[in-house]
Amino acid sequence: MATNNTASGIPVAGFTIASTPRVFDRDRSEFTDGQPLFLRCSLWRQAGENAAQSLSKGMRVIVTGRLRQRTFDDREGQRRTTVEIDAEDVAVSLTYATATIARTYRTGVPSQSGPAPTAGPSPGPAQPSPGPIPAEPYPF
Repeated sequence: MATNNTASGIPVAGFTIASTPRVFDRDRSEFTDGQPLFLRCSLWRQAGENAAQSLSKGMRVIVTGRLRQRTFDDREGQRRTTVEIDAEDVAVSLTYATATIARTYRTGVPSQSGPAPTAGPSPGPAQPSPGPIPAEPYPF
């Protein structure tokens, strides 16, 4: 994932998430995947830069934010409407992965003395989950 800057220099990370419902098929006694829903997300400023440095395609993530409906004209001149997420926060799901936290500070804000606090031994870098959650750069 990468960040881009708006004309006024504000960083934004754009990515796609997939939500795939799983339903239990009683006849076959197994779970099956339903139709996936793909949603574009935008994450702004420092949070977007942090996400671009921390996340990669295939990672299982949790996104909070606001749904936004947008209307535009496509290349053929057809009027289209899309629903996107204006993300407020993105986190790695710890259901199938572990994570190591590295605290970041805004430019111009004095850092605390000493190392950042940790929550126990470092388990190593986060591993991609087996779930089908694509995350790709936002094409500006």
